[in-house]
Amino acid sequence: PMLFQYVVKVLVQAVQLLYTMLKIEQPSYILLQNPPGLPSIAVAWVACLFWRSKLIIDWHNYGYTLMGLKHGRNHPLVQIAKWYEKFFGRLADYNLCVTNAMREDLWVNCGIRAVTLYDRPASYFKETPLELQHHLYLKLAKDYEPFKPRYVTECVGLDAKRSAFTEVDEKTGRVLKPRGRPALLISSTSWTEDEDFSVLLKALEVYEQYIDGGAELPSLVCVITGKGPLKDYYNGLINKLHLKHIQICTPWLEAEDYPLLLGSADLGVCLHKSSSGLDLPMKVVDMFGCCLPVCAIYFECLHELVKHDENGLIFRDWNELAEQLKVKAGLISLCRKLHSYRENLRASEQLRWDESWDQTVLPL
Repeated sequence: PMLFQYVVKVLVQAVQLLYTMLKIEQPSYILLQNPPGLPSIAVAWVACLFWRSKLIIDWHNYGYTLMGLKHGRNHPLVQIAKWYEKFFGRLADYNLCVTNAMREDLWVNCGIRAVTLYDRPASYFKETPLELQHHLYLKLAKDYEPFKPRYVTECVGLDAKRSAFTEVDEKTGRVLKPRGRPALLISSTSWTEDEDFSVLLKALEVYEQYIDGGAELPSLVCVITGKGPLKDYYNGLINKLHLKHIQICTPWLEAEDYPLLLGSADLGVCLHKSSSGLDLPMKVVDMFGCCLPVCAIYFECLHELVKHDENGLIFRDWNELAEQLKVKAGLISLCRKLHSYRENLRASEQLRWDESWDQTVLPL
């Protein structure tokens, strides 16, 4: 029975985790990210009692709200997890959280005082130079059709100088973006229940209809990266689509290639809907680090990160997303609005992770 499985799993993990932690050298602090917090919050607290160390919880979300996506908010297991997080969360010496909305919720509903520490991009998330973009596209073209050039010439060796998005000028040797190139959209996901990719797929179908209806819009290459339990399900939906002007691929990128692709894209798409309505999508943080404008689906505290029509756009459904893609992708060649979003992101001089940590956490 499921309940029995959960109980056994939690007990076994608690014993394994406590055994492992008590074997390490005594720390001054234990920093625990939640979720997952079951059983790690209680185990870390017990280990801190043993060592006389201090416990810091970094609240990125609530574990019980994630469980609620699968089982429903009123399920007994979800209610137990909710009580557990609130009870053991109060025992921490320090608490960090990722939004002001979560800080307020922790205080009002849990009696926990927290300090807001916004997620920040690592220093390697930045705009990708055009020559590096070209090398990345050629590398990806070996495995993924959408990155290959749209037509093949008979000139020997020329294919190595051309991708779907870039080409090398034979006279100057410089990398250029050819006329009529497709727009590059990127989204990343862990393919879980809190992201509904049917919203993006429906929006792409409407975009295709715009082109079929005579709208002068560029073709699209939509790259969705990541691994997760629902990937096969959505790949099945993608394979059923019959799109002439849009290509979709779902690669698993090497760690060093992911920030390079973000820094090369024209527009990011985020479908993360917070299970609690209180956390922010890390993927958008990374995209902003690359000065990549984003279309993000609405939830309650998203405004703490995405400023509508300033550094990106917020949509509520597939129809609104399709309209935003039509307007913004149509401006790819002119770069007006997207360029202004990029300039706003550059001008914001975002803090990087190390700087944010030093300013916010070290004083504690």
